[in-house]
Formats: sequence, C-alpha cells, structure tokens
Amino acid sequence: MQVVEAIGGWPPGGQGVAAARQRVAALGADPALAEQGGPLLADAPRAALEVVYAQYGGLLADSASVLVVCRQWVAGPDGAPVSTGSTVDVRLAAAAPRWNVTALHPADPGAAAAAPGDPAVRVLAQPRIVLPPAAVADVRSGQVHGAALEAMLTLAGSYGFEVSVLRSGHPLLVFGADRPSDHPRGLAFDTWRIEGHPVVDPATPAALVESFMRAAAAAGSYNVGGPRQLSGGRTANQFFSDPTHHDHVHAGFRD
Repeated sequence: MQVVEAIGGWPPGGQGVAAARQRVAALGADPALAEQGGPLLADAPRAALEVVYAQYGGLLADSASVLVVCRQWVAGPDGAPVSTGSTVDVRLAAAAPRWNVTALHPADPGAAAAAPGDPAVRVLAQPRIVLPPAAVADVRSGQVHGAALEAMLTLAGSYGFEVSVLRSGHPLLVFGADRPSDHPRGLAFDTWRIEGHPVVDPATPAALVESFMRAAAAAGSYNVGGPRQLSGGRTANQFFSDPTHHDHVHAGFRD
C-alpha cells in the first residue's frame, strides 16, 4: 500500500515520474515501480490518495497479489480537487524482513459506453451498492455481464454492501493457476463490507456474512467464496473458502 500511496499522492510541485521514483525509493522499494503507476500519475501540481481497502487477489507461499482499492484527488485547472481513483493489482514476492513489491498492474476499465444498459444504470443509481472508482468505470464501460449486475441489485434489496473489485484491477488468471478468472470477463464481483461491517473483521457477525453468501448464491452465483466454508448449495462446489477469501466475499457467474 505504501508504494501505491507514494506514487499517487504528492505535495505541490511533486508531479511526474521522476518525483514518484524518488518517493518510491525512499521506501526502500524499486524506484522503477513508479513507471507502472499508470492512471495514478496524473499531470497535476498536487494530489492526495486514500486506500479504501486492500484485499488478497491471490496468496501462495512465496508470492501474492494484493488488490489496492484507492481514491485519488488531483488539483484541477482552477485548483479545486477532482475526484478519481483506481484499483492496483500489487504483486509481491516473499522476502525477509518483509515481502518485496515486484510489479504494479493498475485497472484499465476502458472507455464509457455510449448508452449503458438498464441494469448498469440501476446499479450506478442504487445507493445501497457502493462502488469504488474502478468498478464505477467498469459498469459504465458496458463490459460487466448482466447476470452480475442483476445479482447486485437483488442483494441490494436486503443488504447495503461495498464492492472492492468488479472487472478491472483483478488478475487475469486465477492466482497460481492457468485458468481465466471470472473478474476480467465481467462475470464476478467481490464484496468487502456488508451493512457497514468489514468481512475481515473478527467482530463482524458470522451469520451476516453467511447470509450474504447464501443470498449471492440464490441470486445466481455459481461459486461463492468467503471466510467460512458453507454447506449445501445447488451444486457440490457452489461454496468455497480458502486463505485468499478470508477478507471478502466473491460471487462468480456464468456467461
């Protein structure tokens, strides 16, 4: 997270790749990572960045993917802050005394569609569904499948929830495997907070997370992952749990 914060936030006059390299180097990280900052390197005289949430995109014994969801404010032409943001797939390799950041993959949602479909418009207008900047852009791009959008709307009938990752900013492949992830195809979304309670917080009622997972399955998800292994389901493998999903609820859909 510190590398992303160093790239995406700077004091007056601190814009540009060269200044970002210096900030990253001051953390003891590879300064070349600054060149992978993409949309976080706005041409603005100053910027501030807030990490909304950081969740696992994958976890192995010697490597990991951490999805850093962030909001950014950059100074506009008149000096007033302009709100933007991204989600960055941060890759790490095991090392001592701390793991090393090896690569950054910022979200690339694509351009907004000329006319977003009905479920996309309703998702964007639903106050009980909170989307970070990259996910908003995903929905506006028209590249999120209707099954995922309709499921989000169904869940919003019973829960207020906050999405961490939708399509962009997620690894293209299931981490550590060679099969495509549902996320980049617009067929999955991850939820990090339900009714104001972070999924990762031990104080969050287990019954709340379980009911949300079961509601996601009832809304059409063929595989629902979370911090606890649930029984039942329409298929033997509809629910799953592993260390990667201890901090969020994953809901995937079929094309």
